[in-house]
Amino acid sequence: MKQLSEQPVAGTLLFYFVVYVFAKTYKRDQEKKNAQAAAATAAVAAAATFSPPATATAETAKPTPPKRVLPPISEDEQRQIYKWMLEEKRKIKPHNAAEKNKINEEKSLLKEFIRAESLPRL
Repeated sequence: MKQLSEQPVAGTLLFYFVVYVFAKTYKRDQEKKNAQAAAATAAVAAAATFSPPATATAETAKPTPPKRVLPPISEDEQRQIYKWMLEEKRKIKPHNAAEKNKINEEKSLLKEFIRAESLPRL
């Protein structure tokens, strides 16, 4: 087997690979040190700045708006929604038997809701 020094291309590639690995490691270590130093200086600067009193920040905070309460949906509208959902379920083309069974169960449940005298509240 030939020595590595006798194969100039392989030796050169190995040399560049080793240099590349060391350079990446050195660069990564320097970035970590710089990030730690920046975090330390930011912490010192934050501690040195003057903070306003707590009452001033409470006044500037905007209150959250109350949630909108929608009126309940009438039973006729619910039935129309269930009928629309049933129509959409009928349009679906199942890819396998399990999916077909699931769709059939959902359709039967929708049919029960449509035929029921009183509907569950949405």
